[in-house]
Amino acid sequence: MSIVPRLFSGRRSSIFDPFSLDIWDPFKDFQIPSSSSEASALVNTRVDWKETPEAHVFKADLPGIKKEEVKVEVEDGNVLQISGERNFEKEDKNDKWHRVERSSGKFTRRFRLPENTKMDHIKAAMENGVLTITVPKNEVKKPDVKSIDISG
Repeated sequence: MSIVPRLFSGRRSSIFDPFSLDIWDPFKDFQIPSSSSEASALVNTRVDWKETPEAHVFKADLPGIKKEEVKVEVEDGNVLQISGERNFEKEDKNDKWHRVERSSGKFTRRFRLPENTKMDHIKAAMENGVLTITVPKNEVKKPDVKSIDISG
């Protein structure tokens, strides 16, 4: 009898199926403590970073957060920091919660920007719960090419 089937939720088959949904999850009992909503909010703040020929563009999903609750800062000259706080929903003593999946609390995301960015021209906009930060790039100087005449 193989040891592999015993690790995967006690299946009796000796055939290992990597696509089976019945696999052992080492993190299934790992939970973020409820008092640490800050860590939970950090995990749920999704950010995309793309580079175009003209700029670096960051898009952060921040549903339900007003632009006044978000800070965009540059630290140490080249670290872009996005931070804010997702407020708790007011509880009523008569409410009966069935599921709480939306995170609340403080969040922070930091990105080290490359040297070819114009820090003084960063722009940020918030629309439909998506924060878009545009960091323009310095123009790439083409090398000066000087033609030399060949004698002889």
